[in-house]
Amino acid sequence: MSSRPTIIRPYRPEDEQAVTGFRPRTVRPSAEPDTWVAVDEPDGKVVGLLHLPGSEISDLYVAPEAQRRGIGTQLVEHAASLRGALSLEVSARNTAARAFYTHLGFTEGSHRTDKSTGETLVALDRPAPLRSVSWLHVRDGRLLSVRTRGNDTFYLPGGKYEPGETAPEALSRELSEELGLSIPADELRQAFVIHATAHGVNAGRRLHMTCFTGGPQDIDPAPGREIAEYAWFDRHEARDRCAPAHMQVVNRLIAEGRMAA
Repeated sequence: MSSRPTIIRPYRPEDEQAVTGFRPRTVRPSAEPDTWVAVDEPDGKVVGLLHLPGSEISDLYVAPEAQRRGIGTQLVEHAASLRGALSLEVSARNTAARAFYTHLGFTEGSHRTDKSTGETLVALDRPAPLRSVSWLHVRDGRLLSVRTRGNDTFYLPGGKYEPGETAPEALSRELSEELGLSIPADELRQAFVIHATAHGVNAGRRLHMTCFTGGPQDIDPAPGREIAEYAWFDRHEARDRCAPAHMQVVNRLIAEGRMAA
């Protein structure tokens, strides 16, 4: 996997020449509405394209030289962040595409024959990802983690949104309920978003977890009624005792120099 940063931004007319280089000639030219591109930084090279009319992915392409870097996954998760549940059709013969979408949690459904080409198309669907928030608190190179009662696995402090809450508001509330910490929403700063597969009762669902930093460094947690214990884990302890999304966070923090490798 490349460490080169890639951003996703709305498509611009001047992107068309770059997109033409990796999009099949049989596909219609790009249109500005509902279209996004993946762009390498800092050179601004366009390496991916997503067209998303409504909740259906109609076009998804990645430049050959940029494949196997997770850009396709990044585009799909961007689509999910915008639309929630997603759908698409793919050729039954395109086993690589079918495997890619299955890996990302899509389920194959009905088949139909395209009248213009005679090709069999497979419908794929994925429910909206679970949306959650989490707090990144590192002390002496270890990441704060919590375990709920009746569960052997540790998670990051945080949880799901309640109706009407912003992400910082949801996390501020969760930190109060789980650890007795009073951290105002305006003191929390978004760090990054993790896309993973949920663990536990929602196993198999895609997870959209927004991670925040902020608040005081010195804390005195007081576990709430649902929290059995809290602990600080290094990379090796996290790998053995924490949920899969937690390990993605650890790897990100190591890459940023905030935890030891």
